[in-house]
Amino acid sequence: MKYSNRKPAILLLSDGTIFHGKSIGIEGTAFGEVCFNTGMTGYQEIFTDPSYFGQIMVATNPHIGNYGVHKNEVDSDGIKIAGLVCKNFSFNYSRPDASESLYDYFEEVNLVVISDVDTRALVSYIRDNGAMNSVICTDGTPIEELKAKLALVPNMKGLELASKVSTKTPYFFGNEKATYKIAALDLGIKTNILRCLEARDCYIKVFPYNASFEELKAFNPDGYFLSNGPGDPDPLKEVQEVTRQILKTETPVFGICLGHQMIALANGISTYKMFNGHRGINHPVKNMITNKGEITSQNHGFAVNKEELENHPDFEITHLHLNDGTVAGMKMISKSCFSVQYHPEASPGPHDAAYLFDQFIDNIKLSNN
Repeated sequence: MKYSNRKPAILLLSDGTIFHGKSIGIEGTAFGEVCFNTGMTGYQEIFTDPSYFGQIMVATNPHIGNYGVHKNEVDSDGIKIAGLVCKNFSFNYSRPDASESLYDYFEEVNLVVISDVDTRALVSYIRDNGAMNSVICTDGTPIEELKAKLALVPNMKGLELASKVSTKTPYFFGNEKATYKIAALDLGIKTNILRCLEARDCYIKVFPYNASFEELKAFNPDGYFLSNGPGDPDPLKEVQEVTRQILKTETPVFGICLGHQMIALANGISTYKMFNGHRGINHPVKNMITNKGEITSQNHGFAVNKEELENHPDFEITHLHLNDGTVAGMKMISKSCFSVQYHPEASPGPHDAAYLFDQFIDNIKLSNN
């Protein structure tokens, strides 16, 4: 059986802590910042989310792979995580319309996976000690050699990764005869964001992360969209400048995740690296405008400085994360611009945040009148 080569494997954290497990049969090593996602389902969407680029994903759900994979459930052109850590890995799947097993999906790109790990203990350790770099090894490389290589892996703080996942050339999405034209800056955009805009009668031109303002403006868009993406937002100085130029146009702007952070930085509001970050499909958010709660999908390791935002005369906090009080959404007072730190396109069950796309279209309608 091709899955029988289940050798002992390890996860080594940068502080020297080791967690033991087993290889699923794909040999090698993988380096990246370790993080965890609390979602019970949606693992394929997680693995293909560009915002996870360069990270070792720990799945808190004990069963991974049990429903296989489906070609229509991807959020980019392929797997973006650096590696996977899980408790129970299912080689077989039960969903009738799945296209293949998760093992075959991983084997095609030689993704290193370690299973049979005590993920409850691992997540508890990360929560207590913070996110840190790590390496998973399934090929028996000596510990001291792994430590030496791990010491050379750059820290996520200060790391620019949008260039690694952004499109190289512009492309179009949707019906060219649609009512609204959207210029989307791809910092690591998820496919389902484009689907959500398309469903609202939008024709989208997706631009590389380093596109100039003139290139975006030449599309003559009805609105600008700033996408999600991986890495530290602060090094993206050129994107921040493009954002400033976009905001001068008076054209409606919507930002998600990294795009949300770009809007803050473009206005002199700083961002910071979080101790653990928010990653999962059940994060509670309070809408400060409606006073209602929302169950949201989140994936970020950086956040906007709340105190600076509160003291900025042209900004209003629209959403707060109920677990820790961090900023989950904001809007500009003098501009048709708003953004959220979470993912309204994910819709992991509840569709609480889908209205944000409608709000963007409403802003465009008002601008066009």
